[in-house]
Amino acid sequence: MAAPLLVLGLETSCDETAAAVVDGDKRIRSNVVLSQLDDHRAYGGVVPEIAARAHVSHLDRLIRRALDEAGVGLGDLSAIAATAGPGLIGGVIVGLTTAKALALGAGKPLIGVNHLEGHALTPRLVADVPFPYLLLLVSGGHCQLLAVEGVGRYRRLGTTIDDAVGEAFDKTAKLLNLGYPGGPAVEATAKAGDPSRFTLPRPMIGRPGCDFSFSGLKTAVRDLAASLPKPLSDRDKADIAAAFQQVVGAVMVDRTRRALALMPAGAPLVVAGGVAANVHLRTRLEALAASHGTAFIAPPIRLCTDNAAMIAWAGLEHFRLGRSDPLDLKPRARWPLDAAAAAPGAKA
Repeated sequence: MAAPLLVLGLETSCDETAAAVVDGDKRIRSNVVLSQLDDHRAYGGVVPEIAARAHVSHLDRLIRRALDEAGVGLGDLSAIAATAGPGLIGGVIVGLTTAKALALGAGKPLIGVNHLEGHALTPRLVADVPFPYLLLLVSGGHCQLLAVEGVGRYRRLGTTIDDAVGEAFDKTAKLLNLGYPGGPAVEATAKAGDPSRFTLPRPMIGRPGCDFSFSGLKTAVRDLAASLPKPLSDRDKADIAAAFQQVVGAVMVDRTRRALALMPAGAPLVVAGGVAANVHLRTRLEALAASHGTAFIAPPIRLCTDNAAMIAWAGLEHFRLGRSDPLDLKPRARWPLDAAAAAPGAKA
């Protein structure tokens, strides 16, 4: 009997240190994630140097834990996968260098994974999702619509021309003094708010194409907050948060609707990335998919935020196709999934 496919994945592209083992039957044998939120909360955002040092301090221990929880050793692995970019370069270096050392020492193939591809292929880990499908990737650093046509085959249909939606959530939370991380804070505050009290601009809605823009919306939130009596009341904060979230939802639906029109009939709509954990956005996108008669797929919230299971799975998908990388593979701060796409203000 052939040995089962087993891939160890490492993720260190931002402020989560993670290690996981995934097998060829789509079982997540282990998925260990260490959040650095407490390390960065005082600064209101991720500090690259602090993040890189934390990865150095914790990654070895997390790898051992992931292997132990999976009940396997390095010798049992089929390959070792690690995020090779895009991301904060210091963190990417830590994870990729560690993976290279393990691959060399254990005599295993190395697979450098594009962090965005990890998100893009996660739906295939949790469901039987055929190619092609439309991916809306929304996170703190990325906001893209991609036609996922196969492993390693991605066609970008739209991207942000300035800021990512996750960054807009974080900045709004900071303006309203809601705490960090901003996405969950804005969502929680918005639940008690009246989205109709304030009118905010709805950037790009109705315009041709599938690109996004959020810098003007951030400015509008800042100006609105500055125009109200100080200190802002809890009601003011809740109503601003609700108005902001509603506009983001409207923008997402408008841009995604245009992208669906560019896909083959019946192609599923998949949403991934940290912002995909927002229930309001998920609900609106699910309704959009239903109106188009297509499936809506969102990975479990624990697999929407950065994790190593998605890196292990992407590595396994490539390994099945006979692909691996040399040990001199270079880490990349920027690495677009669609190399042929124009990249105005792109974050990858």
